[in-house]
This record gives sequence, C-alpha cells and structure tokens, in this order.
Amino acid sequence: MAAPTPHNEAKAGDIAKVVLMPGDPLRAQYIAENFLENPVCFNHVRNMLGFTGTYQGKRISVMGHGMGIPSVSLYAYELYAFYGVESIIRIGSAGGISENTHLRDVILALAASTDSGFAGQYRFPGQLTPSASWPLLSTAAETAKALNIPVQVGQVFCSDLFYGDSDAVRNACRKFDILGLEMESAGLYWTAQSLHKQALAILTVSDHVFTGESLPADERQKSFRDMMKLALETACHFA
Repeated sequence: MAAPTPHNEAKAGDIAKVVLMPGDPLRAQYIAENFLENPVCFNHVRNMLGFTGTYQGKRISVMGHGMGIPSVSLYAYELYAFYGVESIIRIGSAGGISENTHLRDVILALAASTDSGFAGQYRFPGQLTPSASWPLLSTAAETAKALNIPVQVGQVFCSDLFYGDSDAVRNACRKFDILGLEMESAGLYWTAQSLHKQALAILTVSDHVFTGESLPADERQKSFRDMMKLALETACHFA
C-alpha cells in the first residue's frame, strides 16, 4: 500500500519525519494553531485531523490518534510504513496510580505493561515488553531538565478498558509502583518496535485513580501546555 491510505488522505511528502500525536484530533488542531508556524492540514478523513508546520525552523507534524490500542496502532503503522515517519511522540493524559504520582506530574513512559492481546500477532516466544525508544526518552529527559519541567520516568499500565470494574488491576499496578494508567502507549511502542522506528509517550497526570482528585479544565490546559512544550522541544532534535 502507498500513500494516501484508507485512513489518511495525505500525499507522499506532506508529513514530517517526526509526528506529535494526541488522542483528540481537536487537540492536534489546537497545537498546530498555537505552536506551529504556517500549519497546513493534510488529513480530514474521519475527522482525524493532521497538520504539518514548523517549530523553531524545524518541520514537525501533529495528528490525532483516537482512543485505545487498535486506533493508535492503525494510525501509527500507516505513518511509519507509508509516510516515512521515523519518530512519533504521543502526548496525552494519564490517571495516577502510584503513591508517588500526583496531579500535574509529567510522565515519560519508559515501558507499558498491559492487559492487551495486541502482541499475539507477533508470535514472540515469551512476553514482548512494549518500551520507549532510548534516543527519544533520553532526549526528552534532558530537555525537561533544561526547561525546568519536573518529570517522572517509569512504567505505565496500558489498559483496553476505560470503565473497568476490577480493583485487582489497580491494586497490582500500585504494588509494582506503576506511575499511571492510560490506553495507548503499548500499541504505539509495539508498532514502532516491529517497524524499527522510534516512539515515546509523554503524559500529564490529570486525575488520580485512588484519591479521586481531578484537575479542573483551566488547570488541565496549563499543565498540558507544559507537556506540549516539552514534546515540541524534544521533537526538534529529530526533525
């Protein structure tokens, strides 16, 4: 298959080598309109908006990926395999789990434990751990330090369920000091690993699973701006 694909109307060359991916396509539009210079929309299919522009002179794209492992892996696969994308940085929210994780914390997801069966397709003889790419992860950590943005580096749990009704998963995650709960990173990491590409998830803790705390809308937006700044500055090293 070649570009365009059934899910992306972009033509070859329309998308940069590095792509930022929030779950919400409207957040992709917000990033393009508020952070990129001269953004051009390259995709409207299923309203999964994507844009390419420049940031500090570097060509960068941003595109939504939807909710859950099937959605993010579909869009990531097409970007990697058919559009020449080398690096994807997921930017999204996570629910805090660890006692050491708090609202507004920024997480660099080193690896993603998961209850998903997505990796069964690879027939790997054992458990194939979905993990971040070291060049992206180390660059993001160094960039965060330079920007004076505190980050936590560690595991997240990537669930297929949003409305899960079992406390066992949450308690097990806390036992192993997993930092946060989300729904996409494992699929992105496996897809990148299978295609020898790079991926990283940068996540903002917007609520906490155990305490019930949650950021109000205005504070959530401010915290997400810090995450976006970190992702953009990191992306510049790979553009």
